[in-house]
Amino acid sequence: MAVLEKPARERGFNKERIIRVLLNHTGDDLTKYRVAQLSGASEPWTRQYTDKLEEQGLIDGTEVVAPVELYQVWLDQRIEPNQLEVSLQQPMDLLAETDLQYALTTYQAENLQQGFLFTSTTDFYIAPAEINEWLAVVEEQGLLGGGNTRIRVLDDHVFYNRQVVDGFSTVSIPQLILDLLGEGGPCEEAAEKLIDAYHGDQ
Repeated sequence: MAVLEKPARERGFNKERIIRVLLNHTGDDLTKYRVAQLSGASEPWTRQYTDKLEEQGLIDGTEVVAPVELYQVWLDQRIEPNQLEVSLQQPMDLLAETDLQYALTTYQAENLQQGFLFTSTTDFYIAPAEINEWLAVVEEQGLLGGGNTRIRVLDDHVFYNRQVVDGFSTVSIPQLILDLLGEGGPCEEAAEKLIDAYHGDQ
């Protein structure tokens, strides 16, 4: 049976969570204490890391002033999700009917949010606590190996500020931008359009 588990490396999660919170709340004038609360990182550590981002000219207080560069920092240190590639006959139909937690990203999520990319692959995150339930679904309805669907496991914080579009759950726009940048190619262009739309003329 396929193995799917949460990435073993925990250390970088706090940095990712802090950046995710900052990019999700651009313009909201958060305190650093609030950023620590929302990211689940300790307050001293949050202050230390945000001070470092400030020194690099990426944020001012907690306000993102250089979104493109901050995404690059996130991309450079992101923890890659563990993923399982499967073939599902109608992945979107399955997601429309499931009671399990998920959040679409990359092609399908971009298509729902912006409509620039062709939905060649269905990628979605699942909750680490529900891995076994998802594996049971795959065993029943899918084929393992190269396919049209990638099931990803990361940290529960990947669901932070998730959206619902047309009845489907998607990751937040900043998480989607990061994942598109990670895909490269046409996805990078889609990510740049989203950065322009979401972060405006900063």
